[in-house]
Amino acid sequence: MANWKQGEPLVVAVAGATGAVGAEMLKTLEMRDFPADKIVPLASSRSAGKIITFKGREIEVQELTERSFEGVHLALFSAGGGTSEKFAPFAVKSGCTVVDNSSQWRMDERCPLVIPEVNPDDLYKHRGIIANPNCSTIQMLVALKPLHDAAKIKRVVVSTYQAVSGTGQKAIVELESQVRQLFNLQEPEVKVYPYQIAFNCLPQIDVFLENGYTKEEMKMVNETHKMLDPNIRVTATTVRVPVFYGHSESINIETERKLTANQARAILAQAPGVQVYDNPAEKMYPMPIDAAGEDEVFVGRIREDESIENGLNFWCVADNIRKGAALNAVQIAELLLEKDLVRVPDPNAFI
Repeated sequence: MANWKQGEPLVVAVAGATGAVGAEMLKTLEMRDFPADKIVPLASSRSAGKIITFKGREIEVQELTERSFEGVHLALFSAGGGTSEKFAPFAVKSGCTVVDNSSQWRMDERCPLVIPEVNPDDLYKHRGIIANPNCSTIQMLVALKPLHDAAKIKRVVVSTYQAVSGTGQKAIVELESQVRQLFNLQEPEVKVYPYQIAFNCLPQIDVFLENGYTKEEMKMVNETHKMLDPNIRVTATTVRVPVFYGHSESINIETERKLTANQARAILAQAPGVQVYDNPAEKMYPMPIDAAGEDEVFVGRIREDESIENGLNFWCVADNIRKGAALNAVQIAELLLEKDLVRVPDPNAFI
């Protein structure tokens, strides 16, 4: 058993270390000087043997197997839902606490779904696996939480404009390739998405469900209910746009108590993880190019919805690979250390 105790050397694994989010997790751990005494990068057999650099040291990527977590105290997973489903229970069985970035465990009752700025105390309920929410939900709830605390949100209508990096490295390459092909008067190759993404918008992210919504849209609904308030009515439309990094969201809320635009602006300006970037007279509003590579959730275009009594509209942008994935996972790991929760109460909870 690898249950960690304060003062002992801390061993941290990153599963999916060679992917876009896994690489960003390693970068974020290094940038935030996370107190890991040893880093264990894990990936599929195709990537095993590659060399990554962490804090100036070269480390060989190891193949992810059922035995990879022996002696590991904390693991950050970003290797896909199927991989998490298969290997996270073995990690817990070894006494390793898991922070998982896939959708596999998000709605599992045994696993808290956590955004540190929104519901950090849910970490106390973990049984070995903590789920990292969907990228689009994370940035929305970081902005909604302080407004909900102030005026109690009744309803949310959100439309997203999501970057291709949310799909992974292949989508980034495809967008770049399609732009080059079109400028050279060539037919663009379409492999990752059902249609050309360059100079286009696709109103489909993930598969369609029986209710006509996509899986991505229902993630935003269900995750909001699990983390913020099950009584908030939420409806979402998610759209893939030809942007490399940074998700944007148009958010409309209805609250029980009246909030003016200035009141909302003041509340958000004091909120953890939020940067208000809002001055229409100076054409100041957040854009994906502002958020790329940044940790904060940027909010602007804050204005009252004149069609209802207690309504607000605002625009929200964040780097989906950082706060939408890697940073949120590392922040969870930091809280686990701070609260002395790097432990597995029941190694057999997921077997």
